[in-house]
Amino acid sequence: MDAKQQKKILYSVLDLASVREGHTPADSFADSLKLAKAVEKLGYTRYWFAEHHNMANVASSATAVLIGHIAGGTSTIRVGSGGIMLPNHSPLIIAEQFGTLASLYPDRIDLGLGRAPGTDQVTSMAIRGANFNVPHNFPKDIKKLQAFFSDDNWDSKVRAIPGEGLNVPIWVLGSSTDSAHVAAAMGLPYAFASHFAPTYFNEAINIYCENFQPSEYLNEPYVLSCINVVAADTVEEAEKLATSVQQLFLGIVTGRRKLLQPPLEKMDNVWNIYEHEAVSQMLKYLFVGDKDKLKNDMQAFLDKTQVDEVMVTSHIYDQQARAHSYEIFADVLKDLRIPVPESNN
Repeated sequence: MDAKQQKKILYSVLDLASVREGHTPADSFADSLKLAKAVEKLGYTRYWFAEHHNMANVASSATAVLIGHIAGGTSTIRVGSGGIMLPNHSPLIIAEQFGTLASLYPDRIDLGLGRAPGTDQVTSMAIRGANFNVPHNFPKDIKKLQAFFSDDNWDSKVRAIPGEGLNVPIWVLGSSTDSAHVAAAMGLPYAFASHFAPTYFNEAINIYCENFQPSEYLNEPYVLSCINVVAADTVEEAEKLATSVQQLFLGIVTGRRKLLQPPLEKMDNVWNIYEHEAVSQMLKYLFVGDKDKLKNDMQAFLDKTQVDEVMVTSHIYDQQARAHSYEIFADVLKDLRIPVPESNN
């Protein structure tokens, strides 16, 4: 196919600041900064954190603080949220936080927004307090954020300072078809959590693309898919490293969550057949292997989904192996292309 009829795929990083067994959140933050500096040199586009609460193995609860930490330690890579869980916050506070970040690091901050609380109901009640039972209107709150960032808000009784007049790109995040309708109707880029919720992935991105309404923010649909990747020099090594993410998801399935565990030789004695099946369903988009295997698997994935960008999360215990995995993946993605739809030619 003619090169003019193909496009390159952007590749980015999702980091949960996972806490490893035998380590602390402070170690996780140091690991994140070191990784961010490394992937910046490798050509990754974004470095996002996800807001979660009351999870011993996830240290990204104060998401905006971590974004500032990483942006301050890097120079070109975009840094943002994947995402901020909007039910937990007032739009004004988020506008002020991300307006501050965008003032400190111009043209480098992304604001991805989710409609879930990012935690259990008890913790959500502790976060929201008296507002726990107040209905949450996700599209309405997004519009409030857009208004706070707008130049036209200068004469409002409530203003976001800093924030007003700043270009902070807003993304809609989702793990179901509901968010696809919101992103399409508002003409915003759409990021899907296919790394843990693959069931509605294809349906959701089809809904988004088919119903997309151009806006002042975006002319055409833009889809980002988050996936799990474990890459190594050999398939056998990658499969061993991948037992850490499998143990992590086993904890989600069974409710027995642990810190990120070291890899095992095999998982046979750790899970039963039903747990194995449940984990495998959640990890449908887990790509494991060496460079050649990943190249074939990723090309097939891109050909099928036609996504514009992939965001990689890699739950690998050893940090050198984790950095090497991102290095291999960048080497794979820089050579891959997908056809451009005829309407874009």
